[in-house]
Amino acid sequence: MKIRRTLATAVVAAVVAPVALLSVTAPAFAATARPAAQAQAQSKPTIAELEKAAADAQKAYDDAVIAEKAGQEAFKKYTETPNELTIKVDETKKAATAAADAQVIAEQALADARDALINLPDTATEEEKAAAKQAIADAATAVTAAADAKTKADEEYRKAGDANDDDLVAHSKVLALLQKAVRDALDTKNAADKALADAKAAEDPDCVVAPKFGAVAKGLPSKIVAGQWVGFSLRVTNGTAKTVDAVLPFAMFHAMDDTGTVDYDKLVTLQWYDTASASWKTVGGDHLAGEHGALKAGAHLDVKLRVKIDAKVKSGGGMAFVTGAYANEDGTCGGDTGSEYEFEILPAGSKPGKVDDAEPNDSHPSLPGDKPQGGNSGQVKDTSGADSAADGSLAKTGSPSALPQIALAGGAAAALGAGAVFVVRRRKAGADA
Repeated sequence: MKIRRTLATAVVAAVVAPVALLSVTAPAFAATARPAAQAQAQSKPTIAELEKAAADAQKAYDDAVIAEKAGQEAFKKYTETPNELTIKVDETKKAATAAADAQVIAEQALADARDALINLPDTATEEEKAAAKQAIADAATAVTAAADAKTKADEEYRKAGDANDDDLVAHSKVLALLQKAVRDALDTKNAADKALADAKAAEDPDCVVAPKFGAVAKGLPSKIVAGQWVGFSLRVTNGTAKTVDAVLPFAMFHAMDDTGTVDYDKLVTLQWYDTASASWKTVGGDHLAGEHGALKAGAHLDVKLRVKIDAKVKSGGGMAFVTGAYANEDGTCGGDTGSEYEFEILPAGSKPGKVDDAEPNDSHPSLPGDKPQGGNSGQVKDTSGADSAADGSLAKTGSPSALPQIALAGGAAAALGAGAVFVVRRRKAGADA
């Protein structure tokens, strides 16, 4: 069955401790989707629609933040700059203060006039007495006028203050609305982001660790002579009880000098043999050794590989990492936790003789036919023929006395898993476009 959408799977390379499979996008196969599922999918927003909604919500939030910032600046300027209302408040306040002072003076004048009348001498004439009484009457009238003036000034001050307060509240409300718009826009943005994430999570379920589905290297020698092609194979075994619809094998090599401080990865060329085109193809940065079809329960797939370490490399050591994953039409996917193999790099022209195969340095569960066959590995000279990947014979010389400590092995294994995730996501994006 031809898979209509790009395979989606995950791979985790085992380094020190067991790890869970990385989550990647699983395929949806239009040809096998159930009618009910199709109807449900049609009633839900598409990923593209949700992405647009999230982008629109993000823009609305950004615009709201900009507007709120401008509102903050405007409000600050408003509160710090005198205006007609604040000037009116200041003027009426001064007038009210002056009126209050005038009332105090008038009341004191009335009190003084009363004292003057009381303190008139017995010899005061009727005219003097009448003048004193008139002074009291005039002072009382002045007190009344001063009190009325104070009342009026106080009222003007109150009105000016109320008008200024109302204007301040109005400006504050504008700022509050802008701040609320930011909160509402953020809530909408978060909801849109969550809807998109949930939809992607529903579409892209986590792959599972499948211990019975695994990959091993077969025929990889424990000693590799620089400058020559070395042929081996990557065997992916389906030890599960069900047929898987598609298989993705992954492989990468990590090489360093004897001190473990100089990285030779760029001097390593890894290729896989494509039987469809009858040609060797270089394994790229995604570490994918081709995409392959269905694999029945109990069956295995052998992918021919060859590796060459540049003759510039004098000596050193390295590790090979291999892993396999699967994807099914119903969206399920999984894979093993990977295997790693240590090898020694010998200078170009070396003749080590027959060597043992590299042994996996992990606790990978035993799978049918995954045991390395000792003594049949060999150095293969540069050739493009498919049958040359595992020819030749070399005499056994024993295991290396000391392989370098490859400090970056864990990082290389992580890169293998990351590359696997990258390639399936990239290809799924292309399929969805």
